[in-house]
Amino acid sequence: MQSNLLSAWGTIGSVVLAVLVLLAMITVHEFGHYLAGKLLKFKIDEFSVGFGPALFKVRRKRSGELFAVRLIPLGGYCAFHGEDGLEEEEEEEGEAAPPPASPSPQGRGMEEANVPSPDTTCPPPTLGGGVGEGVRPEPANSVEESVPPQPASGGNFTDMPCWKRIIVLVAGAFMNYLLALLLIIIGFSAYGQSVVKVGGSMESEEFSAEYSFRAGDILLEADGSAIYLTNDIARAVNGKHTGDIVSFRVARETGEGYEEYEQKIMLRGDVSVKNSTDFSGVWRALGIDIEEREDPSSETGTSRYYRLESVYYRFGFWEMIGRSFVYSFRLAGSIFRVLGELLTGKLGLNALGGPVTTITMTSQIASQGFRDFLEISALIGVNLAVFNLLPIPALDGSKVVFTAIEWVRGKPISRKVEAIIHAVGFVLLLGFAVLVDILQFV
Repeated sequence: MQSNLLSAWGTIGSVVLAVLVLLAMITVHEFGHYLAGKLLKFKIDEFSVGFGPALFKVRRKRSGELFAVRLIPLGGYCAFHGEDGLEEEEEEEGEAAPPPASPSPQGRGMEEANVPSPDTTCPPPTLGGGVGEGVRPEPANSVEESVPPQPASGGNFTDMPCWKRIIVLVAGAFMNYLLALLLIIIGFSAYGQSVVKVGGSMESEEFSAEYSFRAGDILLEADGSAIYLTNDIARAVNGKHTGDIVSFRVARETGEGYEEYEQKIMLRGDVSVKNSTDFSGVWRALGIDIEEREDPSSETGTSRYYRLESVYYRFGFWEMIGRSFVYSFRLAGSIFRVLGELLTGKLGLNALGGPVTTITMTSQIASQGFRDFLEISALIGVNLAVFNLLPIPALDGSKVVFTAIEWVRGKPISRKVEAIIHAVGFVLLLGFAVLVDILQFV
């Protein structure tokens, strides 16, 4: 009874930890928007951690910004003033023609009535002016007196130059990437990089030991390229045939540490990798040994596994720093690869997971130790950075596209149309997230 209770509390603790990891990543993302907005003088209404009713909130008197912690810890937001631009568009549509101005004692009434309103759209980029500002002739009558000064707390979102808005929109993903990179560097420094270790090689009269791995070999390079992910090994041998030679750099343990060697491998079969999860043919061609393990979920009670394991290998300091950057890029590339395979039908939707699957996976991995916690947190950070920059309605990437179109055209697409597109996209994203979670349990 006591052991079951401890197990239940352990599970609850793991789930809470996973939720906190997601909340921290989303908060960092929104803080990126907030920080960029403050630096570029945007007016910000609220910075909130979580959704729903506020548990705690405070408003800064000087800027009017509201900071809040809300009940549902599954997100957050940074609300910019006039972010959708709908209020201004409605005001412009509802404006009536101004009445004729009566002459003022100073004779300036007609001049003031004909003062043009300040242009709030983004002029197209030109080579003649500053970044994104273009070259405009100065009006005959200066409008400086008729335009009220911007408040100290910042300007409306849609009134700001397009290049500034794009920086603010991208800043959230950039902060996610920076945090993920920091976690990768910490993990690589403290524990080393996760690499593949060979547990055993198949013995065969046809393929000599000279062209086979040894038990304990740690794979560092394949066909002249460093190995960061298992996909790197698959890419090195994909499309090759039985009898082809592939060169690997491996680390072998000696009495005084590890020594690195070049090991040539003769492939024991043709290799044709179908998608990012198809590794069976890769290991078979490399001659990796197979063992049977107990598996209660199997009909036979056992399952066959390739004798491979994940270990951590330390590199020199500067090589570790360089590998941290490349590893983060490879993670991002693997996400794009999976998305491409989904679009082309090489992978099914069950290869993805929604919020429930993400929390479940995160809780399982993070509870195994601090090293695994760092690894899964970095993966989530890179995922958020990449996903939010995709040109999907309701995501930052889509808003960047709309802003870029406005920059090129010199005027925005109807704010109402854009708002509808983002609203529909948000509903579809929620539905898609629920669907992929359901498919995990079907």
